[in-house]
Amino acid sequence: MNDNAKSMVLASFIGDALALGVHWIYNTHVIDKKYGRVTGMMAPELASFHRGKNRGEFTQYGDQALLLLETIASGGGFDSGRFADSWRTFIKTYSGYMDQATKTTLENFKAGRDAGSAGSESDDLGGPARMAPLIYLYQDAPGKLIEAVQNQTRMTHNGPEIVAVAEFFARTSLAVLDGESPRTALEEVMGSHFNRAPFSEWVGRGLDSVGVDSRTAIEEFGQMCEVQAAFPATVHLIARYQDDFEQAMIENIMAGGDSAARGMITGMVLGAYHGMDKIPERWLTGLAAHDRIVHLLNQIDVNG
Repeated sequence: MNDNAKSMVLASFIGDALALGVHWIYNTHVIDKKYGRVTGMMAPELASFHRGKNRGEFTQYGDQALLLLETIASGGGFDSGRFADSWRTFIKTYSGYMDQATKTTLENFKAGRDAGSAGSESDDLGGPARMAPLIYLYQDAPGKLIEAVQNQTRMTHNGPEIVAVAEFFARTSLAVLDGESPRTALEEVMGSHFNRAPFSEWVGRGLDSVGVDSRTAIEEFGQMCEVQAAFPATVHLIARYQDDFEQAMIENIMAGGDSAARGMITGMVLGAYHGMDKIPERWLTGLAAHDRIVHLLNQIDVNG
Protein backbone atom coordinates (compact mmCIF):
# COMPACT_ATOMS: atom_id res chain seq x y z
CA MET A 1 0.00 0.00 0.00
CA ASN A 2 1.19 3.54 -0.66
CA ASP A 3 2.80 5.84 1.86
CA ASN A 4 -0.15 8.23 1.93
CA ALA A 5 -2.54 5.44 2.84
CA LYS A 6 -0.43 4.56 5.86
CA SER A 7 -0.12 8.19 6.89
CA MET A 8 -3.92 8.48 6.55
CA VAL A 9 -4.41 5.81 9.21
CA LEU A 10 -1.67 7.00 11.54
CA ALA A 11 -2.83 10.61 11.26
CA SER A 12 -6.36 9.59 12.18
CA PHE A 13 -5.12 7.87 15.34
CA ILE A 14 -2.93 10.87 16.12
CA GLY A 15 -5.98 13.12 15.90
CA ASP A 16 -7.60 11.10 18.68
CA ALA A 17 -4.50 10.81 20.87
CA LEU A 18 -3.82 14.55 20.67
CA ALA A 19 -7.37 15.30 21.79
CA LEU A 20 -7.28 12.93 24.78
CA GLY A 21 -5.95 15.47 27.28
CA VAL A 22 -8.68 18.06 26.67
CA HIS A 23 -11.46 15.99 25.12
CA TRP A 24 -14.95 17.33 25.88
CA ILE A 25 -13.63 20.48 27.52
CA TYR A 26 -16.06 23.01 26.10
CA ASN A 27 -14.82 26.11 27.91
CA THR A 28 -11.79 26.99 25.83
CA HIS A 29 -10.63 29.51 28.44
CA VAL A 30 -10.04 26.56 30.78
CA ILE A 31 -7.74 24.99 28.18
CA ASP A 32 -5.90 28.30 27.76
CA LYS A 33 -5.48 28.84 31.49
CA LYS A 34 -4.24 25.33 32.21
CA TYR A 35 -2.02 24.67 29.18
CA GLY A 36 -1.74 27.67 26.93
CA ARG A 37 -1.38 26.41 23.37
CA VAL A 38 -1.59 22.61 23.21
CA THR A 39 0.92 21.24 20.71
CA GLY A 40 1.53 17.74 22.02
CA MET A 41 -0.07 14.70 23.57
CA MET A 42 -1.06 14.87 27.22
CA ALA A 43 -2.56 12.69 29.89
CA PRO A 44 -6.18 13.66 30.63
CA GLU A 45 -5.84 15.83 33.74
CA LEU A 46 -8.82 17.99 32.72
CA ALA A 47 -10.68 15.41 30.64
CA SER A 48 -12.40 13.65 33.52
CA PHE A 49 -14.16 11.10 31.30
CA HIS A 50 -10.77 9.62 30.43
CA ARG A 51 -9.04 9.57 33.80
CA GLY A 52 -6.61 6.68 34.07
CA LYS A 53 -5.46 6.98 30.47
CA ASN A 54 -1.82 7.79 29.76
CA ARG A 55 -0.27 10.26 27.35
CA GLY A 56 -0.41 8.98 23.78
CA GLU A 57 -3.34 6.62 24.38
CA PHE A 58 -6.82 6.91 22.87
CA THR A 59 -10.33 7.93 23.74
CA GLN A 60 -13.05 5.34 23.24
CA TYR A 61 -13.14 6.33 19.56
CA GLY A 62 -9.51 5.49 18.94
CA ASP A 63 -9.70 2.33 21.01
CA GLN A 64 -12.55 1.06 18.84
CA ALA A 65 -10.75 2.08 15.65
CA LEU A 66 -7.77 0.04 16.79
CA LEU A 67 -10.07 -2.91 17.44
CA LEU A 68 -11.43 -2.52 13.91
CA LEU A 69 -7.88 -2.51 12.54
CA GLU A 70 -7.01 -5.63 14.53
CA THR A 71 -10.15 -7.41 13.33
CA ILE A 72 -9.58 -6.78 9.64
CA ALA A 73 -5.83 -7.44 9.85
CA SER A 74 -6.59 -11.01 10.85
CA GLY A 75 -7.57 -11.65 7.24
CA GLY A 76 -10.64 -12.19 5.13
CA GLY A 77 -11.61 -8.56 4.72
CA PHE A 78 -14.33 -6.87 6.73
CA ASP A 79 -17.28 -8.81 8.03
CA SER A 80 -19.77 -6.86 10.15
CA GLY A 81 -20.76 -9.93 12.16
CA ARG A 82 -17.15 -10.75 12.99
CA PHE A 83 -16.47 -7.14 13.94
CA ALA A 84 -19.59 -7.15 16.13
CA ASP A 85 -18.37 -10.26 17.93
CA SER A 86 -14.94 -8.72 18.49
CA TRP A 87 -16.54 -5.47 19.66
CA ARG A 88 -18.80 -7.19 22.18
CA THR A 89 -15.89 -9.19 23.62
CA PHE A 90 -13.77 -6.05 23.80
CA ILE A 91 -16.44 -3.95 25.50
CA LYS A 92 -17.06 -6.55 28.23
CA THR A 93 -13.70 -5.75 29.82
CA TYR A 94 -13.22 -2.19 28.56
CA SER A 95 -12.03 0.18 31.28
CA GLY A 96 -12.37 3.41 29.27
CA TYR A 97 -15.35 5.70 28.95
CA MET A 98 -18.62 4.11 27.84
CA ASP A 99 -20.66 6.64 25.88
CA GLN A 100 -24.40 6.40 25.38
CA ALA A 101 -24.10 4.93 21.89
CA THR A 102 -22.03 2.07 23.30
CA LYS A 103 -24.40 1.45 26.18
CA THR A 104 -27.48 1.44 23.94
CA THR A 105 -25.83 -0.84 21.40
CA LEU A 106 -24.90 -3.31 24.13
CA GLU A 107 -28.48 -3.34 25.39
CA ASN A 108 -29.74 -3.98 21.86
CA PHE A 109 -27.32 -6.87 21.36
CA LYS A 110 -28.46 -8.36 24.66
CA ALA A 111 -32.04 -8.07 23.43
CA GLY A 112 -31.17 -10.28 20.46
CA ARG A 113 -30.53 -7.78 17.70
CA ASP A 114 -27.79 -8.40 15.14
CA ALA A 115 -25.00 -6.15 13.88
CA GLY A 116 -27.30 -4.55 11.31
CA SER A 117 -29.96 -3.48 13.80
CA ALA A 118 -28.24 -3.14 17.20
CA GLY A 119 -26.94 0.39 16.64
CA SER A 120 -28.20 3.28 18.70
CA GLU A 121 -29.97 6.26 17.15
CA SER A 122 -26.93 8.39 17.91
CA ASP A 123 -25.84 10.85 15.25
CA ASP A 124 -22.49 11.56 16.91
CA LEU A 125 -19.48 11.84 14.61
CA GLY A 126 -17.64 9.25 16.72
CA GLY A 127 -19.20 6.37 14.76
CA PRO A 128 -17.78 7.30 11.35
CA ALA A 129 -14.53 8.46 12.96
CA ARG A 130 -13.34 4.84 13.28
CA MET A 131 -13.26 4.22 9.52
CA ALA A 132 -9.62 4.85 8.46
CA PRO A 133 -8.59 1.15 8.68
CA LEU A 134 -11.39 0.26 6.24
CA ILE A 135 -10.24 2.87 3.72
CA TYR A 136 -6.76 1.38 3.95
CA LEU A 137 -8.13 -2.10 3.35
CA TYR A 138 -10.47 -1.23 0.48
CA GLN A 139 -8.81 1.78 -1.13
CA ASP A 140 -8.83 -0.04 -4.48
CA ALA A 141 -12.40 -1.35 -4.12
CA PRO A 142 -14.76 1.62 -3.67
CA GLY A 143 -17.92 -0.45 -3.70
CA LYS A 144 -16.72 -2.71 -0.90
CA LEU A 145 -15.43 0.31 1.00
CA ILE A 146 -18.73 2.18 1.00
CA GLU A 147 -20.64 -0.88 2.15
CA ALA A 148 -18.06 -1.54 4.88
CA VAL A 149 -17.96 2.00 6.29
CA GLN A 150 -21.74 2.12 6.33
CA ASN A 151 -21.99 -1.19 8.17
CA GLN A 152 -19.27 -0.44 10.73
CA THR A 153 -20.94 2.88 11.52
CA ARG A 154 -24.44 1.42 11.64
CA MET A 155 -23.36 -1.17 14.20
CA THR A 156 -23.22 1.46 16.96
CA HIS A 157 -24.48 4.70 15.36
CA ASN A 158 -27.62 4.38 13.26
CA GLY A 159 -29.00 7.90 13.39
CA PRO A 160 -30.82 9.39 10.39
CA GLU A 161 -27.80 10.99 8.74
CA ILE A 162 -24.75 9.44 10.35
CA VAL A 163 -24.34 6.44 8.03
CA ALA A 164 -24.36 8.79 5.04
CA VAL A 165 -21.75 10.95 6.77
CA ALA A 166 -19.47 7.91 6.89
CA GLU A 167 -19.87 7.47 3.15
CA PHE A 168 -19.17 11.16 2.54
CA PHE A 169 -15.82 11.19 4.31
CA ALA A 170 -14.85 7.80 2.91
CA ARG A 171 -15.39 9.10 -0.62
CA THR A 172 -13.51 12.28 0.24
CA SER A 173 -10.53 10.29 1.50
CA LEU A 174 -10.51 8.12 -1.62
CA ALA A 175 -10.50 11.22 -3.83
CA VAL A 176 -7.57 12.63 -1.87
CA LEU A 177 -5.64 9.35 -2.15
CA ASP A 178 -6.28 9.56 -5.90
CA GLY A 179 -4.58 12.96 -6.02
CA GLU A 180 -7.28 15.55 -5.40
CA SER A 181 -6.68 18.35 -2.92
CA PRO A 182 -8.84 18.05 0.22
CA ARG A 183 -10.95 21.09 -0.61
CA THR A 184 -11.55 19.94 -4.18
CA ALA A 185 -12.43 16.46 -2.91
CA LEU A 186 -15.00 17.88 -0.49
CA GLU A 187 -16.61 19.91 -3.25
CA GLU A 188 -16.61 17.08 -5.79
CA VAL A 189 -18.03 14.48 -3.41
CA MET A 190 -20.78 16.85 -2.38
CA GLY A 191 -21.58 17.71 -6.00
CA SER A 192 -21.56 14.16 -7.34
CA HIS A 193 -23.05 12.18 -4.45
CA PHE A 194 -24.48 14.50 -1.78
CA ASN A 195 -25.97 17.48 -3.58
CA ARG A 196 -28.92 17.56 -1.22
CA ALA A 197 -29.87 18.84 2.21
CA PRO A 198 -28.44 18.81 4.77
CA PHE A 199 -25.07 17.97 3.17
CA SER A 200 -25.01 20.86 0.73
CA GLU A 201 -25.69 23.23 3.63
CA TRP A 202 -23.10 21.62 5.92
CA VAL A 203 -20.37 21.59 3.28
CA GLY A 204 -21.22 25.13 2.23
CA ARG A 205 -21.06 26.46 5.77
CA GLY A 206 -17.76 24.74 6.41
CA LEU A 207 -16.17 26.03 3.22
CA ASP A 208 -17.55 29.54 3.67
CA SER A 209 -15.88 29.73 7.08
CA VAL A 210 -12.30 29.17 5.93
CA GLY A 211 -11.44 32.83 6.49
CA VAL A 212 -12.70 32.73 10.07
CA ASP A 213 -10.59 31.89 13.12
CA SER A 214 -11.18 28.20 13.90
CA ARG A 215 -12.17 28.65 17.51
CA THR A 216 -14.76 31.24 16.48
CA ALA A 217 -16.06 29.15 13.59
CA ILE A 218 -16.39 25.95 15.61
CA GLU A 219 -18.06 27.72 18.52
CA GLU A 220 -20.61 29.05 16.02
CA PHE A 221 -21.21 25.63 14.45
CA GLY A 222 -21.26 23.99 17.88
CA GLN A 223 -18.47 22.10 19.62
CA MET A 224 -20.59 19.06 20.38
CA CYS A 225 -20.53 15.51 19.06
CA GLU A 226 -23.72 15.69 17.01
CA VAL A 227 -23.13 15.66 13.27
CA GLN A 228 -25.04 18.86 12.50
CA ALA A 229 -22.30 20.71 14.40
CA ALA A 230 -19.32 18.40 13.97
CA PHE A 231 -19.65 17.96 10.18
CA PRO A 232 -19.28 21.63 9.14
CA ALA A 233 -16.61 22.07 11.82
CA THR A 234 -14.61 19.20 10.33
CA VAL A 235 -15.05 20.57 6.80
CA HIS A 236 -13.76 23.92 8.09
CA LEU A 237 -10.62 22.33 9.54
CA ILE A 238 -9.89 20.27 6.43
CA ALA A 239 -10.38 23.18 4.04
CA ARG A 240 -8.75 25.96 6.09
CA TYR A 241 -5.62 23.95 6.84
CA GLN A 242 -5.38 21.67 3.83
CA ASP A 243 -1.75 22.70 3.37
CA ASP A 244 -0.76 22.54 7.05
CA PHE A 245 -1.45 19.24 8.80
CA GLU A 246 0.17 20.26 12.08
CA GLN A 247 -1.80 23.50 12.35
CA ALA A 248 -5.06 21.68 11.62
CA MET A 249 -4.49 19.24 14.46
CA ILE A 250 -3.57 21.96 16.94
CA GLU A 251 -6.43 24.29 16.05
CA ASN A 252 -8.86 21.39 16.37
CA ILE A 253 -7.74 20.77 19.95
CA MET A 254 -7.84 24.43 20.87
CA ALA A 255 -11.46 24.72 19.66
CA GLY A 256 -12.63 22.42 22.47
CA GLY A 257 -15.63 20.09 22.66
CA ASP A 258 -15.57 16.80 20.78
CA SER A 259 -12.11 17.36 19.38
CA ALA A 260 -11.41 13.61 19.21
CA ALA A 261 -13.96 12.74 16.50
CA ARG A 262 -13.20 15.89 14.52
CA GLY A 263 -9.48 15.17 14.86
CA MET A 264 -9.75 11.60 13.63
CA ILE A 265 -11.54 12.55 10.42
CA THR A 266 -9.52 15.70 9.81
CA GLY A 267 -6.32 13.74 10.39
CA MET A 268 -7.51 10.97 8.08
CA VAL A 269 -8.20 13.29 5.14
CA LEU A 270 -5.12 15.48 5.58
CA GLY A 271 -2.90 12.48 6.28
CA ALA A 272 -4.05 11.00 2.98
CA TYR A 273 -3.03 14.24 1.27
CA HIS A 274 0.34 14.98 2.83
CA GLY A 275 1.95 11.61 3.50
CA MET A 276 4.32 10.69 6.30
CA ASP A 277 6.74 13.59 5.80
CA LYS A 278 4.25 16.14 7.15
CA ILE A 279 3.42 14.28 10.36
CA PRO A 280 5.62 15.63 13.18
CA GLU A 281 7.99 12.96 14.43
CA ARG A 282 7.16 13.80 18.04
CA TRP A 283 3.54 12.82 17.39
CA LEU A 284 4.48 9.52 15.77
CA THR A 285 6.86 8.55 18.58
CA GLY A 286 4.37 9.76 21.18
CA LEU A 287 1.61 7.52 19.88
CA ALA A 288 1.44 4.66 22.37
CA ALA A 289 0.12 2.17 19.82
CA HIS A 290 2.36 3.29 16.95
CA ASP A 291 4.27 0.02 16.54
CA ARG A 292 1.10 -2.01 16.87
CA ILE A 293 -0.67 0.04 14.20
CA VAL A 294 2.23 -0.23 11.75
CA HIS A 295 2.44 -3.99 12.34
CA LEU A 296 -1.27 -4.40 11.64
CA LEU A 297 -1.10 -2.32 8.47
CA ASN A 298 1.80 -4.45 7.28
CA GLN A 299 -0.24 -7.54 8.09
CA ILE A 300 -3.08 -6.25 5.89
CA ASP A 301 -0.55 -5.75 3.07
CA VAL A 302 0.66 -9.35 3.43
CA ASN A 303 -2.84 -10.77 3.52
CA GLY A 304 -3.76 -8.78 0.43
